[in-house]
Parts: sequence; C-alpha cells; structure tokens
Amino acid sequence: MKSGIELLEEARTRIKEVTPQQVLDMQASGEPITLLDVRDLQEVNLGKIPGTLHISRGNLETRVEAQIPRSAHVIIYCASGRRSVFAADTMQNMGYENVASMKTGFRGWCEVGGDVD
Repeated sequence: MKSGIELLEEARTRIKEVTPQQVLDMQASGEPITLLDVRDLQEVNLGKIPGTLHISRGNLETRVEAQIPRSAHVIIYCASGRRSVFAADTMQNMGYENVASMKTGFRGWCEVGGDVD
C-alpha cells in the first residue's frame, strides 16, 4: 500500500515540471501554450491566470478531450503544484505528449508577479 506522498513522488518522475518564471518567459516569447487550471471552482473564482482554461481535477478525464487537442502544449497548474502533477500524469496516459505541471502552482505564480484576473 502506498501513501499519497509516495504516489505524488512516483508521478513526478514521469512528468515534466516548469517554474512560474519559465511560464512567464514562454508567454513573453510568444510561445503558444495552453494554461489549464485544475483547481476547484471556488478557488478559481478568487483569481486565475488570464486566458486560462478551467477543468477541475475531478472532471479532467471526462472533459479535457473536448476542450484541448492532444497536440497542444499544455501547462497545468493548481494551488500548490500537487494536483497538477497528477493531472499531467493522467493527460500523458491519455496521449497528450506535451504537458507539464507548474511547480508551486498559483501561489508561486503570484509570488513571481504573474498577472491575475
């Protein structure tokens, strides 16, 4: 039997992670990225990164294919960077090849001065 932390660390070995600063740099260079917020709706209502798509983690598997093509470069974030690790792992299992989790999540985005709606 594995703990939640063990599952998180295993998933982390299978995915790519990027920092909020790297995401800001991608945006500044005009790199086409799709930002995906996997937080719950009440969290998103308090603030989000402009232009972000929202699919809560609990609905990801059933809703992502209708909203994001498998060819998209997707950066996933949550509040702290944990749910997004699991979401990135799931999307890779679904055939998405260019996904990454944003380390430190929305909190880290705000700390580096990223724009917030």
